[in-house]
Amino acid sequence: MYQIDFSHPSSLYFVGIGGISMSGLAQILADAGFRVSGSDRTKSELTGHLEVQGITVFYGHRENNITDDIDCVIFTSAIHPDNPEYIAAHEKHIPCLTRAQLLGQIMRNYKTPIAISGTHGKTTTTSMASEILMAADMDPTLSIGGILKSIGSCVRVGGPDIFLTEACEYTNSFLSFFPKIGIILNIEEDHLDFFKDLADIRSSFHQFALLLPKDGYLILNGQIPHLEEITKGVDCQILTFGLEAFCDYHPSSISFDEMGHPRFMLNSPQASLREFSLQVPGVHNLYNAMAAIALADVLSIPTQTTAQALHKFGGTSRRFEYKGSIGGITIVDDYAHHPTEVAATLKTAAGIPHREVWCVFQPHTYSRTKVFLKEFAQALSLADRVVLADIYAARETDTLGISSQDLARELQALGTSCAYFPSFDEIENFLLANCQSGDLLITMGAGDVLKIGENLLGK
Repeated sequence: MYQIDFSHPSSLYFVGIGGISMSGLAQILADAGFRVSGSDRTKSELTGHLEVQGITVFYGHRENNITDDIDCVIFTSAIHPDNPEYIAAHEKHIPCLTRAQLLGQIMRNYKTPIAISGTHGKTTTTSMASEILMAADMDPTLSIGGILKSIGSCVRVGGPDIFLTEACEYTNSFLSFFPKIGIILNIEEDHLDFFKDLADIRSSFHQFALLLPKDGYLILNGQIPHLEEITKGVDCQILTFGLEAFCDYHPSSISFDEMGHPRFMLNSPQASLREFSLQVPGVHNLYNAMAAIALADVLSIPTQTTAQALHKFGGTSRRFEYKGSIGGITIVDDYAHHPTEVAATLKTAAGIPHREVWCVFQPHTYSRTKVFLKEFAQALSLADRVVLADIYAARETDTLGISSQDLARELQALGTSCAYFPSFDEIENFLLANCQSGDLLITMGAGDVLKIGENLLGK
């Protein structure tokens, strides 16, 4: 494998540079003195930000973008072998790295690399931990899967000690990492276009846990079923969190305000009862917060600093993000694209004052929709009214014979009010005609469904 020499910055080219993770890595390396360029399909806010920083971005993937002076080409998992830049790089015998391999090499340059993994909650937990680390003046370098509002970016370039990143299991990418501290938030079925089944996914997380060195830490959800299978053979210190008393970190005296924000007392191994309060709603965020608190304890951050940072944290982009109000209708956007995430978001919404909860859902990928069709229907049935957009294909093509109309039929069979429209314009017109003052409208999905709420607010 090609090894990047950080003492002698070279020329790096990113195929898919506009992705949230790729753009962040490009910024980190450009700041380190590397000559960075890349390409993406279309211009976006992220690519525009890169260009402002002097990074050359080509729009459209073309073989002549790959020039002889490039030392290494970086690809995302979404780039296929028929991509013209992929072909050109291999024909020119230019060394190539995956995004995960590059991220792993970056991690090795820091004293304390931290990787946050799990099927759900990675971006929120990474963001919570980021706020704590910055509040503690630890000058971290950050790579986040969403925009952290306090820094207005998905990346922060800091000192040489701490590197904090999300660690995604898709295509086993996190197995290319070199963490000293690892967090596993949860393990569920997902990405079944790559993994064979849940056992295959659990095996991947077990291998991730085994990456941790003897002087490292593994912080994980103690309520993961058959936890011993994940921790078997792990050499480092292990800390667990969860709602149950057998977990090292567990809460008591949990309460929620009228907006669903939790307040709780926390039991932990080396500290007396401590009180924390959050400004992000839902039980799922209590889990995320406990993981971040355990990390802060491992890094010897004072409780007061941790508590203040968590209370100040107002969420990240596309995680139950308040977008605005129109005609007394509150519009929220959420990235949920797995049945467990959908259910968690809608349960959170149920605890917030409203007349009716509307969920505009855009399924993400054909494979996920087909595998979880009934589970999606059950989760979405927690809303009062559901409106479905077409499936967002992402990296896939429509070869599985599945559509949003199949999901609509499942919802209607459950007795849930559901409508489907093939265009955003039709969805927007339907919502304008039917939503009423006092309703809570959630646009939901990992695609571009957020545009619907933004368009409504602009009308």
